Amino acid sequence: MIEAIIFDCDGVLVDSEVLALEVELAAAATVGLTYNLDDYKARFMGMPTQAFFDLIAEDCRAQTGRDLPEGFQDRCYGDYRAALHRLKEVEGALRAVSALSYRKAVASSSNTDALEEKLRRTDLWDRFAPHVYSTDLVASGKPAPDIFLYAARKLGTAPRDCLVFEDSVNGVRAARAANMRVWGFSGGGHMDKASSDRLMNAGAERIVEHWDHVADIIASAGSSA
Repeated sequence: MIEAIIFDCDGVLVDSEVLALEVELAAAATVGLTYNLDDYKARFMGMPTQAFFDLIAEDCRAQTGRDLPEGFQDRCYGDYRAALHRLKEVEGALRAVSALSYRKAVASSSNTDALEEKLRRTDLWDRFAPHVYSTDLVASGKPAPDIFLYAARKLGTAPRDCLVFEDSVNGVRAARAANMRVWGFSGGGHMDKASSDRLMNAGAERIVEHWDHVADIIASAGSSA
């Protein structure tokens, strides 16, 4: 029985992953790092911010023999903020979330301030607050289950009664480790067939392609409001 729904933020509620990929790959190229797009998405998406930069630094040393230049993180932050005026909700997210009567929360790898800003920019903040939780609040980020277990405790719901929507392999693995049901979401602008296949291979129960009719899909899967 589904009693609560926990949403990842980036790429699930807000279409921010397309902006992040644009900024990150361009910044990586300036220091001599190139990536296959599919491999990059599988490896890095859903990671906490500092863990992401730590891995980029390791790649830079391994591939170029140099450390990341001073200010690399700040440059990425600045370029991303410059792109935020283009941020939109994932099509249909606000309408779908507003229609769901379940207990619900956001559990994201974004830091606390960035998470609030993105949800406020897309008018989603008031649909979840105060149940908006950042990996900043727990010991380990995705693919560890900590943030999902934290959200379930705050919602007063057993993990087995939670359904998670995720767009990243790291997020699917985290939800599975938390003993929650997890559906992959492929409606973000960064997603493609290969991305969806990776979510299924990581343990997603099914793929949801768009927020339209999601309430009916949840009801047909068996639920308790």
